[in-house]
Amino acid sequence: MGHNVLEVADIFRLHGPAFRIAQASHLSLGQLKVMSAIEQCRTAALGGHVLHCPGCEHDQVSYNSCRNRHCPKCQSIAAKRWLEAREADLLPVDYYHVVFTLPAPISDLAYSNKAVVYGLLFEIAAETLTTIAADPKHLGAQVGVTLVLHTWGSALTHHPHVHGIVPGGGLSPDGKRWVSCKPGFFLSVRVLSRLFRRRFLEALQAAHGAGKLQFFGECEGLADPKSFARWLAPLRQCEWVVYAKRPFAGPQAVLAYLSRYTHRVAIANSRLISMDEHGVTFRWKDYRDKGDPDKPRHKTMTLTFEEFMRRFLLHVLPGGFHRIRHFGLLANKGRQDKIALVRAFLSVAPAVTAITTDQAPADLVRPTFVCSHCGAAMVIIETFVRAQAIRAPPPNQVVR
Repeated sequence: MGHNVLEVADIFRLHGPAFRIAQASHLSLGQLKVMSAIEQCRTAALGGHVLHCPGCEHDQVSYNSCRNRHCPKCQSIAAKRWLEAREADLLPVDYYHVVFTLPAPISDLAYSNKAVVYGLLFEIAAETLTTIAADPKHLGAQVGVTLVLHTWGSALTHHPHVHGIVPGGGLSPDGKRWVSCKPGFFLSVRVLSRLFRRRFLEALQAAHGAGKLQFFGECEGLADPKSFARWLAPLRQCEWVVYAKRPFAGPQAVLAYLSRYTHRVAIANSRLISMDEHGVTFRWKDYRDKGDPDKPRHKTMTLTFEEFMRRFLLHVLPGGFHRIRHFGLLANKGRQDKIALVRAFLSVAPAVTAITTDQAPADLVRPTFVCSHCGAAMVIIETFVRAQAIRAPPPNQVVR
């Protein structure tokens, strides 16, 4: 494998070819693209460059990353840039963490209707928060919401849910003052859950009536309107999980949380333990275990290579689907003006815009590549194109 730490890429490189053949009729084009991207990430197949350190004369070959949003190795830079952009939006107020989860039957339906059901999950969760918050009986204000979609459970099962980060307050209806929520309390979880359930089922019924849903296998019978209505009936009575956590310990804690959640993939390489003839062993957290000392919540699980790859690929999102969205005060349209208005109401100085590399003095700009031996800035002395052997690149395709 070329290194000591097990990675998702190692599993796909070794067992992906056989998996493609065995599942040829079941893998989507999107899933095949993700497999190829992960397998080729940071290999000669994607090209790369040779770095040279003028300080200690050390040379280093560096291969390009795939930049696929499902790749465990390619999220840190994207997360860093996203967080830097979000830092300017933070307000000096309490922030709350809210989670909206879909019941298991709808999660099963979602797998064949990802764009529709995931889209409804975003829309109805945001609508629920903004509607209840606007009600004078609860907060009576326009709030801002950032929602992040996760489609997995800790064991890689299909478990669609959205994590919401919400400032503890909002703009008054006339837009002339800031309305704070009660200390330590945002909105009633029970009220949120009831409205979320009703509105989601209404929207799902409408999507069915508009012919937007697809049904396969055991679900084919649900294409019939009456059968679908009977299938929905129990979901109108069961409890829908909406969870609200205590406020974060300040805006910086919000950033720390977002850095862990916004660009997370189905499983991080750090959770992988081993790969042997039995399959892949990884760490997972059993959230159904409520503290039995004989059953620790942090456990290990071993899956066959085929099952591990199948579960990982369950979470490939539809092309162009945005997994982070902003609503209300934080919606992209007019966000800067609304944030500036809120800051004025809270008597907070405007956020300082970060200095870009182009604006900063040359002696303050951190080098893109730093030598791991002496700390000096490294320079690119050779570049290799994609799908080209590193050892012997054609002379006319080498850029110096």
